[in-house]
Amino acid sequence: MSDTVQCKSPPLYARGTVIFCEKEKGARPEGSVFLLKAAVSKSAPAAAHRPASEREAAAHRESAVRGGACMPLAGQFYMLRAETSGVLLGRPVSVFHAEERADKIEVQFLILVKGRGTRELCALKAGDAVLMLGPVGNTFPVPKPDTKICIAGGGIGVAPVAAFAETLPPCSYDFFASFKSGSYGLEHIRPEKLIITTDDGSEGVHGMLPAALTEDALRAGGYGAVYACGPAPMLSYVKRIAESAGIPCYISMESRMACGMGVCLGCTIHTSEGNKRCCKDGPVFDSRILEFPKPRSKPSRKALDGLPNLSIEIAGVRFKNPVIASSGTFGFGTEYASVFDVGKLGGIASKGLTLEAREGNTGIRLWETPSGLMNSIGLQNPGIAHFIDFELPDMLKLKPVTIANLSGSTLETYVEGAKLLDKTAVPIIELNISCPNVAAGGAAWGMTCTNAETAVREVRAVTKKPLIVKLTPQAPDFTGVALACIRSGADALSIGNSFQGVAVDIERGVPVFDKIKAGFGGPAVRPIAVRLVWETFEAMRPLAPHERVPIVAIGGIEKWEDAVEFIMAGALAVEVGTNTFADPLTMLEVLSGIEAFMKRKGYASVYDMCGIAHER
Repeated sequence: MSDTVQCKSPPLYARGTVIFCEKEKGARPEGSVFLLKAAVSKSAPAAAHRPASEREAAAHRESAVRGGACMPLAGQFYMLRAETSGVLLGRPVSVFHAEERADKIEVQFLILVKGRGTRELCALKAGDAVLMLGPVGNTFPVPKPDTKICIAGGGIGVAPVAAFAETLPPCSYDFFASFKSGSYGLEHIRPEKLIITTDDGSEGVHGMLPAALTEDALRAGGYGAVYACGPAPMLSYVKRIAESAGIPCYISMESRMACGMGVCLGCTIHTSEGNKRCCKDGPVFDSRILEFPKPRSKPSRKALDGLPNLSIEIAGVRFKNPVIASSGTFGFGTEYASVFDVGKLGGIASKGLTLEAREGNTGIRLWETPSGLMNSIGLQNPGIAHFIDFELPDMLKLKPVTIANLSGSTLETYVEGAKLLDKTAVPIIELNISCPNVAAGGAAWGMTCTNAETAVREVRAVTKKPLIVKLTPQAPDFTGVALACIRSGADALSIGNSFQGVAVDIERGVPVFDKIKAGFGGPAVRPIAVRLVWETFEAMRPLAPHERVPIVAIGGIEKWEDAVEFIMAGALAVEVGTNTFADPLTMLEVLSGIEAFMKRKGYASVYDMCGIAHER
């Protein structure tokens, strides 16, 4: 038995052409796994297409110089990305089957649909382009002649070990394939024995891998080596029984990757020999150096029989669910009424309101970026008096909780605006202290603890309405400002307003916006917003329970998973903004996704999830 084999052929970056992409027969549930077949030119990848950028062109020119694509070896993988893609990184996918033609290499991949990147790959059609970096990684060691081999694959991990099995003489190995339900990826193998296990008993032995492959079975099989790929718990088990039986074991690992070339060091796994790069030192490793850490997760709950309770309460005001339309992105609630049933939302925050009507900023107001939207609207609004007479009555007729977003530039305008709103039937005021304080030279009221405390205290003194204080993420001492607002009478905190950015129009050589700086929102800000929610929740934990206030999270929510992340980080509710422009139905999809997730995971109420990530 040789050691794991490093491939000598350098990987190439090439534009592959999809031959077909179809649901893998036998995979359950149907459509959970796809078979993608793509072809790569053997001669000149650069000539295959017109590159989308100079960087890509350079990569393809270099590929051509090196002589084109080479046949992948068993155990290797490619970094795959659809040419037209909404994700940044390629996805590492193991080679399932490969064939060499006169002028091209045809490679097959089994792809488990997990997230956006894999969904894009599985949506490809014949003739579409797929960007391929590879083949990458080392390979399975070649067994000694006349050695009986045990091969174990779990779920999508069947793909690389099935590719390896193809290289072995027929009937020189036994193949154990373990699935939750159904079976797939076994058409190219020729084992002496094929043993299938399924968790639901739909095929073969009822149970997971240990139901068929044990230490005693390894000893009795007379195996000279074990090869395995699958989920981490399965691999940890295979490592343990193989080593206990004294049989060499080689395991193909997986890890999140960015480059696939051993450069970024993002895919390292811990071993007894120190950190190893899964993409470059692996993905195949001798089991003896592998160390499987205990998985970190909360104890599982039983799925709910009925529907979860999505209602929440903020300062005595009941919201039927935690999804709120964010201020500035939903008008006054009636504008989208013809597009979908806005009555399904938990709440609607009005356009930002000032004491007097405003025309807003001059010049360009919107500027799209690859990961969000910049805006310089300048709080254009009809003024609070007009809102009270005309927009508020229509908002109050809607089923969601009406939230009046109060903005201002001086303390007096904040106070007078609050006095007017206090006389209305509006249930809640969202106090936006991200507005510039004219007396302080234009810095936002929420930039310092002192100014924030003053603004909240003075508004609190003139209204009995619940106050959600909307914070600016630009504050140097963000949690300090948050705690100052709580001390001054905030009933909840919304975290946070738009981030500030600058854009330059390179064709004109000038700033895009007349005000230079503009607000920035969208998916790119979400991790930062999650951090602010996390830190604020942590900062409130030392407070007495009656002193803590709910958090309403804002920042880059585009799908239900984003909302759940915010809730687990400490938010009780979420406001959805920018993505409504991209997909007006975003909030309904977020709402239905949260409900389905809670039912599946056994969360009876939003309170069961709120802040759960902080529990250790």
